[in-house]
Amino acid sequence: MSSPHSEFRLSTHESGSSPHRRRLFKAWWRRQSPARQDRFATLGPLVSVLLFMAAIIAAFWYLRVEEIDREQESIKRDTEVAQQQVRLRLIENQEQLVRLAREVATGAIDPDEFVGQATTLARERPELVSLAWLTPERQRMAAHLSPSHSFMGSRYTHPPSPAASDPATPKRSEPEWTFETARELRLPVYSRPYTTEAGLHVVQVQVPLIDRATFAGTVVAEYSVEALLRYFVPTEVANRHGMMLLDAEGRVLASTVSRPPSRELQRSELYHDIPVAPVGNGLILRGVGYRTSVGLISNTLFWMVAALSALTVWMLWGTWRHMRRRLQVQQALVAETNFRRAMENSMLTGMRAMDLEGRITYVNAAYCSMTGFSEAELIGRMPPFPHWPPDRMEESRRLFEQELQGRSPAGGIEVKVLRKDGTQFDARMYVSPLIDAKGHQTGWMTSMTNITEAKRIRDQLSASHERFTTVLEGLDAAVSVVSVQQGELLFANRSYRLWFGTDAKGHGLLAGARSSDVSPAQPEEDDESVDHFGGLPTQELTETGADPREVYIESLGRWFDVRSRYLQWTDGRLAQMLIATDVTARVRAEEQAARQADQAQITSRLVTMGEMASSVAHELNQPLTAISNYCNGIISRVKAGGMKEEDLLAALEKTSRQAQRAGQIIHRIRAFVKRSEPQRQPSQAREIVEDAVELAMIELRRRNVSIHTYVAQRLPQLMVDPILIEQVLLNLLKNAAEAIDNANLPPARRNIELRVVPRHTPDEGGVIEFSVTDSGPGLKEEVLGRMYEAFFSTKSDGLGIGLSLCRSIIESHHGRIRAENLYNGPSVVGCRFSFTLPVEISNPS
Repeated sequence: MSSPHSEFRLSTHESGSSPHRRRLFKAWWRRQSPARQDRFATLGPLVSVLLFMAAIIAAFWYLRVEEIDREQESIKRDTEVAQQQVRLRLIENQEQLVRLAREVATGAIDPDEFVGQATTLARERPELVSLAWLTPERQRMAAHLSPSHSFMGSRYTHPPSPAASDPATPKRSEPEWTFETARELRLPVYSRPYTTEAGLHVVQVQVPLIDRATFAGTVVAEYSVEALLRYFVPTEVANRHGMMLLDAEGRVLASTVSRPPSRELQRSELYHDIPVAPVGNGLILRGVGYRTSVGLISNTLFWMVAALSALTVWMLWGTWRHMRRRLQVQQALVAETNFRRAMENSMLTGMRAMDLEGRITYVNAAYCSMTGFSEAELIGRMPPFPHWPPDRMEESRRLFEQELQGRSPAGGIEVKVLRKDGTQFDARMYVSPLIDAKGHQTGWMTSMTNITEAKRIRDQLSASHERFTTVLEGLDAAVSVVSVQQGELLFANRSYRLWFGTDAKGHGLLAGARSSDVSPAQPEEDDESVDHFGGLPTQELTETGADPREVYIESLGRWFDVRSRYLQWTDGRLAQMLIATDVTARVRAEEQAARQADQAQITSRLVTMGEMASSVAHELNQPLTAISNYCNGIISRVKAGGMKEEDLLAALEKTSRQAQRAGQIIHRIRAFVKRSEPQRQPSQAREIVEDAVELAMIELRRRNVSIHTYVAQRLPQLMVDPILIEQVLLNLLKNAAEAIDNANLPPARRNIELRVVPRHTPDEGGVIEFSVTDSGPGLKEEVLGRMYEAFFSTKSDGLGIGLSLCRSIIESHHGRIRAENLYNGPSVVGCRFSFTLPVEISNPS
């Protein structure tokens, strides 16, 4: 227990702390601004009235909540009692149905007896609408309609027993779903509530018939939802509260009270929901009660207190709003002033205000920073100002007079400004009248911007543009830029203007237009020059280049190498740039080189035949000698009169064959050396080899060199000029024979092998390879590096154009030619020349 002394000390401490708290409160109150003190003085009574009104509302609200809780508990209790009555009745009925199903499954009763028991069961239980016996195929064996529902007449029939649902109907009916579920589970199954054709809300239970573990059908009983509610809800419960049976979607199926069919409860209703067991499956029993009053309370005292409190709150609220509005206006003025000051100080543009006499009345921080003079040094000054350069005093005074007279140009004036440290910078000044709130002019406002860096950049850009223009104007190539949409010539250098003038027609010709009247803005349907990319994104077009191509301009008689690309012009438009270089001299040189190459081919063939002249003469001498001998023999025997007709015919046939042989040799040589334009045509490798070997045999026999030829079977066709390929083969065979003959090799090594086989390489693809292999001394390393050079030859009397022409011929057919030495250990035992020809070669454009 506390002593009296301790209680005295406690009370003394509390009495001492109260003045201390008051002093703290007074000190805090004095620290507040007058506006805050007014706000707190206004909010105090307002808070007191609100607390008083809140206390009254809370008291009455508590009483109302207690009343609602008691009513809700009563509804819950009555709903559970009604649900228990319905549940017991359904369980009892289910037991009777299970017993009946067991007798049906065991065959203890037939359909007539089933009808009799169903009649008795329906008479005792008015909630049953009907009973039926269904087979596994849902065919009705027997059925009974309850007498208590005979008032339905023809509007209601026995439970349906059709076959399976129509396959076209995706959704099964409730009876069908219940039947299928009972067959699968082998247990009594309740359906969801549904409505019959007569408009009666029913719930169906199906009890499966199990005969020796085999499903034998079901016993179906239908309950009237309205009868369940009417017969099994106790009267005292129905008198106190309304009872309803609802489906899973909240629709009212049956009710003990009259109310509109709506899923929404009224605000004054209290309810409690319980699923109906053992049905469950969407059948819900709802107990509904009603509040005694909607509002808090209908008490006059409450409304009087509420009205007085509202009036007091309204008055206090109005006073507080008035004070608050005044405070907001003051704060807005201060904020606006501070904002304008901050905005002026943060500007990079210098601002200066003058009165009508030219006296400086205001400068911002940027103006002071530019000039280096403080605000105190500038405000109140009259001309001459301290930032005027001494060497430009007269010019500055003249410009200042223009300002005061309002004759300054709208685009501003460019002046020199002197800093406080003595340095100068370039500035641009804009002058405008200073108008007050009444619309009267009170002075002049001047804005100043430092343009030193901008002027330097502008001068650099101008010089750069001049250099760039000088370079483009000095180019020998024509450069032009045309707008894709409008077809407008945006840029053209001197060469373009010299060749095509100052319009976009020349650009269209270079881009591939069909006539000079077609501009890039209006191409024809097949024109690929400009506008076919008009709908594509600009970025993708500008990143896409174009392959160079050669264009012949007939009006100028010149060839141009044209390169084009799309770009975005300075104003954002999509444009096409062309660079056309005059390549007339190069094209004509190439044409002359091609003509010289053709002449070289003919010359090479003539040289080859010249070298083979003695062999050709020897080859022709044999058939001619044979013809002469045959003719002399025939003449001698005819004169002697001892020649028979058969012998004469045989001699003449031999003479004819020798003459044909001589003619073939001459025809082959004439075809080889005949001057003709290269003509590529479908050719067979075997025919080319046979013709070349037949010509080469003249030289090979003269040099006592044998040849072995192998041509693979079923080779594809070649698109080549056969005469040129024969010339390559003949040149290689002749060189091989000369190498063997010059090396004085023995007869066993005097042979050449010619092979033609198909090949497939990663870099060339499918090709046909021709290879000529000799057993000569091979080639030296320095010869291998220079053997294809024009006019290079290892022969003392050679022209040096044979292998060079061979290489040109093969490369013109998109093939490759190579040479290599064959080794046996460190020794060279021969040389192999080979070349390849692609299987498919398109005709040149």
